[in-house]
Amino acid sequence: MRVALDAMGGDFAPEATIEGVKLAIEEMPSDSGIVLVGKKDIIDPLIAAKGIDTSLVEVVHAKDVINMGEHPTRALTQKPESSIAIGFGLLKEKIVNAFCSAGNTGAMHVGAMFTIKAIEGIIRPGIAGFVPKENGDYGVIMDVGANADCKPDVLVQFGEMGSLYARHIFKIDNPKVGLMNLGEEEQKGTLLTQAAFQLFKLDKKVNFIGNIEGRDVFNDKTDVIVCDGFTGNVILKFAESIYDILKKRELLDPFFNKFNYEAIGGSPILGVNGNVIIGHGVSSPLAIKNMLLQAQKMAKSNIHLKIKESLGE
Repeated sequence: MRVALDAMGGDFAPEATIEGVKLAIEEMPSDSGIVLVGKKDIIDPLIAAKGIDTSLVEVVHAKDVINMGEHPTRALTQKPESSIAIGFGLLKEKIVNAFCSAGNTGAMHVGAMFTIKAIEGIIRPGIAGFVPKENGDYGVIMDVGANADCKPDVLVQFGEMGSLYARHIFKIDNPKVGLMNLGEEEQKGTLLTQAAFQLFKLDKKVNFIGNIEGRDVFNDKTDVIVCDGFTGNVILKFAESIYDILKKRELLDPFFNKFNYEAIGGSPILGVNGNVIIGHGVSSPLAIKNMLLQAQKMAKSNIHLKIKESLGE
């Protein structure tokens, strides 16, 4: 089982990524390895300086880096030897079982769509986010930014993919799926949510429990929250801001510590032919570690194949 990491991706790369690798190795199973993609002349000295066992880490050279501000499609076209492009190439050829990066989010999304491509039958792949629950578990929220505008059938597929992730990664039996809305009643909401509700009622692949409201994000009413990418991104960033405010005021406790983006490490792209995780641009070593551990779990469970088997046509 091998996970590839864009060693050059992120505001604090490559120092933070290499330190994150060191932390991850201590917790990853013995049959797992990490492939670092990036500038070998920079990565090798850092590996040596941190005392990382080179038998567990392989370095694949990539001479270019796609910077945060670059146009995703143009950058991938003009920089075929970038760490992101080469990482996706390794994933496509099945040399690695997962690929993750804290680099250019747009490039990661475009790279997934054009290199490993969407699973046949998936209308639009989406990005899954995670929210802590009062019972100590995590819930899945989808989409959190890839698709600002959606159609009803797209929301239904988000619910199906999120349910599969909750079942196979978080080990939640028969995950409860809720549609984010401005009221619990069936007739509430926009034309989009009203139409999606009717489709969910007919969907035998998910345990649909109806509409939920903003106050239900952190309670145990649902395990999977379905919404368009605009709404999901607002919810996710709002949760992160709560953590930042409480940390400044020194009011944290174990539950609110889970609002910290570092606790999960990254957001997977679901609905593509491979395991891909996008990390936060400001990822710390702890975030990198948790992103790698999540990628390892995804690869071990073959979540992308389970989505393909269930939803692909």
